[in-house]
Amino acid sequence: MLTKWTRRSLLAGATAMGPCIMVRPALAADDRFSQYHNQAASGTLHKNLTAMWEAVRNETNGLVETTVYAENNKLPGGDPDALKMLISGEIQFFTLMGGIIGTVVPVAEAQQLPFAFKNAAEAHKAIDGPLGRYIGQEMATKGLHLFPVAGFDNGMRQVAAMSRPIVSPDDFAGMKIRVPPGQMMLDTFGAFGAQPVTTPANKIYDSLKSGVVEAQENPLAILDGFKLYELVKYVSLTNHMWSGFNAMAHPATWNALPEGIKGVIERNFTKAVRQQRLDQATLNASLRDDFVKRGLVFNEVDQAAFRAKLPGVYAVWKEKLGSKCWSLVEAEVGKLG
Repeated sequence: MLTKWTRRSLLAGATAMGPCIMVRPALAADDRFSQYHNQAASGTLHKNLTAMWEAVRNETNGLVETTVYAENNKLPGGDPDALKMLISGEIQFFTLMGGIIGTVVPVAEAQQLPFAFKNAAEAHKAIDGPLGRYIGQEMATKGLHLFPVAGFDNGMRQVAAMSRPIVSPDDFAGMKIRVPPGQMMLDTFGAFGAQPVTTPANKIYDSLKSGVVEAQENPLAILDGFKLYELVKYVSLTNHMWSGFNAMAHPATWNALPEGIKGVIERNFTKAVRQQRLDQATLNASLRDDFVKRGLVFNEVDQAAFRAKLPGVYAVWKEKLGSKCWSLVEAEVGKLG
């Protein structure tokens, strides 16, 4: 049965949890939650987060009000700045890929080990299971709360370039390619001979247009959402990493909420994650034909040639991630390296 919350019941629930619990910062009428994410407002992530928080507002009788900000509300520093804001409590909810979380919680980079997950479904299974729970435990020690079902989908990452297709690793030689922040990205593309450059997601278009980079790597939906199809010519289906967005909360804000309110939010996050995965898969699958009509040229690659460049990267990251994390990954995908 749906619980309809009132401010009195909310405060009573908080009081029952102990005198240290403070509800006012989270739920006062003039101090609402903020949900940041780095995707375009037209994307499946924004649409599902917006619908989710509207459902939470309705189920809590308007007590939980959250504004969803696409493209991290245009923060100049992008994801790294938003992550700092989440840890400090300046924003209360944030979704972010594991590689960037890895700058604070190294094991989160396990989500994007190169050529580990064969497809998005395999990645979802891993991050919904023991691997995801372990990453969440490590995140908690660094001031981040990860939801039980947290992995919104971006999709498998592909290389889109202006100058030439990527058929073999040698084609990366000297190529300036935009990548998101995260050491694993730098290590992987460095091993291929590329020159990786980091920028916020909403600066990829400008970086390509100005010549700062000549390529970028992302799921096809990003080419659509940020209109990168206007600039790139070649799309190489490398499927080199899975990409997703982890749903997180500021721990002190989260812990201050009564259990019933937490339950409403968790249940709606789970529902939104599962729906968004379906929406994103449908979108990514439909875009190849659309892009071909726009004149983009697609090619498949032999992944074995790229894997052959990565033993050193795997060795480094096995040590960085630790034996427990590495074994949890290999339990899902098989032997790496």
